[in-house]
Amino acid sequence: MQAVILAAGEGTRMRPLTESTPKPMLPVADRPLVAHTVDAAVDAGVTDLVLVVGYEAEEVRGYFGDEYRGVPVDYAVQEEQLGTAHAVRSAREHLEGAFIVLNGDDLYDDESVAELVEAGERGPVVGTYRVDDPTSYGVFELEDDVVTGIVEKPADPPSDLVNVGAYVFPAEARDWLDVEMSERGEYEITDVLARVIDERSVGTVEVDRWLGCGRPWELLEANEWKIGELDRRIDGEVRGDAELRGDVVVEAGATVEHGVVIEGPVLVRAGAEIGPNAYVRGATLLGEDTHVGHGVEIKNSVVRAGSAVPHVSYVGDSVLGKDVNFGAGTQVANLRHDDATVSHTVKGERVSTGRRKFGVVAGDGVKTGINTSINPGVTLSTGAVSRPGESVTRDR
Repeated sequence: MQAVILAAGEGTRMRPLTESTPKPMLPVADRPLVAHTVDAAVDAGVTDLVLVVGYEAEEVRGYFGDEYRGVPVDYAVQEEQLGTAHAVRSAREHLEGAFIVLNGDDLYDDESVAELVEAGERGPVVGTYRVDDPTSYGVFELEDDVVTGIVEKPADPPSDLVNVGAYVFPAEARDWLDVEMSERGEYEITDVLARVIDERSVGTVEVDRWLGCGRPWELLEANEWKIGELDRRIDGEVRGDAELRGDVVVEAGATVEHGVVIEGPVLVRAGAEIGPNAYVRGATLLGEDTHVGHGVEIKNSVVRAGSAVPHVSYVGDSVLGKDVNFGAGTQVANLRHDDATVSHTVKGERVSTGRRKFGVVAGDGVKTGINTSINPGVTLSTGAVSRPGESVTRDR
């Protein structure tokens, strides 16, 4: 079976993190987001990979190459992002038999992907996920465990099984991709699914774990999941009385100085330097060549490659882009005084993150002056700066 992985999107709801990085290539634990889905497909035994690329396509090509883990890789270019059916249609020339379609910016547990591939060898299937409130999703209609339809965001859901963007289509579906544009102005894969439902009996595989990763706090969730699956491994240099507790991974080429305490799950990538006397905890990713200095505490955060938090600072529940530099004494607040959930700006609108604790989202190249304080839920756009002693209470 072939696997079509949709990885063409920019991810505007992830801005500023995606201004120079396509959303599927944002870091989740020890690899890009999309690589987790590709690895699951390879482990499930797919024979070919077709990656649909678009925004910053060369970054995706550079990572996967022409062959990935022994499986040949083809690329289909989606010049404009005009919907999921349009994305799969751009891969049509590469398709020969039955094929599985997976979202490159979603996470699925590996066992469920394997079950989808196995079930798909017997006929068309869709991935489903059970939720308490399906009204914000595409919801499947079923009769005797066979899919009879799908309803988008229904007020009265026909089931609690929602669409997770995972489909196994028969070979004939290659010719059914020329659907009409929807009212949203996109070519929808669910319209292709409707044709498959008319022509064939479509089964279901209930996915054990799934996460749609579209907004910055969901990138934290994704890292909480995948860093939490890592086993302890210390390949880098750990000096003196540094204390590493639990499932901590220190890659070769990383350095942990005297007096540092790390409480897993934490991943320290190659070239990173921590300490002396720093405290790192709670599903934190410290990317390649990052620097965490004296007296710094970092908790449950993603710090991307080349960034530095050098002196006596606190960063909690935050995402820092590449080459960020926080001046000495920078303090990130991640908790509201009223204990309400923290809101964050997504495409110009304030949206609840659903999280009681959420700090700052800093784009690439952000620099803060010494003793800067930053309110919960603030976005610092690419290249933004603060003055020494400044309190940053709004997006910049």
